[in-house]
Amino acid sequence: MLTNLDLTELTEFRRELHRHPELSGEEVETASKITAALRSMLPTRILTGLGGHGVAAVFDSGKAGPTVLFRAELDALPIEERNNIAWSSQTPGKSHVCGHDGHMTMLLGLGRMMSRQPVAQGRVILMFQPAEEDGSGAKAVVADPAYQEIQADWAFAIHIEPGRPFGYVSTCEGLINCASLGLKIRLAGKTAHAADPEDGVSPAQAIAKLIPSLDALGQGGPLDDDFRLVTITHVKIGEPSFGVAPGEGEVFATLRTTRDEGMESLETKARKQAITLAEEFGLSVDFEVCDNFAASINDPDAYAVATMAMKAIGIAYGDAGVPMRASEDFGVFGWDAKAAMLCLGPGEDYAALHNPDYDFPDDLIPIGCAIFERIARELLGTASDGTVRQNELEPCRAVS
Repeated sequence: MLTNLDLTELTEFRRELHRHPELSGEEVETASKITAALRSMLPTRILTGLGGHGVAAVFDSGKAGPTVLFRAELDALPIEERNNIAWSSQTPGKSHVCGHDGHMTMLLGLGRMMSRQPVAQGRVILMFQPAEEDGSGAKAVVADPAYQEIQADWAFAIHIEPGRPFGYVSTCEGLINCASLGLKIRLAGKTAHAADPEDGVSPAQAIAKLIPSLDALGQGGPLDDDFRLVTITHVKIGEPSFGVAPGEGEVFATLRTTRDEGMESLETKARKQAITLAEEFGLSVDFEVCDNFAASINDPDAYAVATMAMKAIGIAYGDAGVPMRASEDFGVFGWDAKAAMLCLGPGEDYAALHNPDYDFPDDLIPIGCAIFERIARELLGTASDGTVRQNELEPCRAVS
């Protein structure tokens, strides 16, 4: 149902999004462009400001049935792009190098299909979620009172994942993305002259012991229920001076587990290690939690629907490369809905996500749209009158 003109316009729109990336929590203009594009599709309703800058379009059949949500992300990354393309980022230090511009565009393509040929029952929700990259967006959306009006029974998402053949989808039942949590540990004592370090209280020895003790809490292994991984990502002690013995320091640790329940236990152990060492060396300690991602678990029924849809339209799929250690906050939508994440391949040798030379391959737009559309038809059918409202749909154009 997507014409060549549709694909040209959607590609143009995707590249416009790519030119103007916005970071987590800052997606004002991105949300505005998405909202404007959705209005031309005549959805039943558009909700804005969900969990921050989230946008949701509702396509309601007017008949009883399940609510099926399809999610994309609005935010970009704080990475300087290094691409020789006409649509490269125009915002220094920010770029869409995780594919979110393409994910949004695939949802807009689905919206065109839903507008032209409505589902027979229930509702389709196009959810454009803010702040995925720091793990806060999905939780904020589902906690928003307005979300209760569009509570999903089923939820699906596609994320581009390099390393897979072009058009191949990796997915599986159960775990698809690990839970993760960023723990900032700050240790404070007292500075002293470097010639008289005994006059101060340095965190150096405590941090020297803390790093291996945190490492020992989780060293990876198979992605089963016992999986634990602690990665030290940043360490700082004192100031860059030769005359001052340090009085404070900090350690950043990323904790990973395969289940949300396991994360609580791992975090408790990490905090206890820091508290014990702080007491041993006469330091104070405080903690801050950042980038807190729930585990993404594919429901067996949602997985079955997605694979049935892909089989029907000839999309190759399997479990290559999944589950993954990497995190994704889509799992939050699965707390109250049957959810499934699909990992769509751009090519085995394609640039990796978060690399400065990554750019979403536009040829994947129709593939993602087709998968989403078939899932919607599997669950909600097509209006019995076969109505196609093609003349009512105006072009979806990005506005700079």
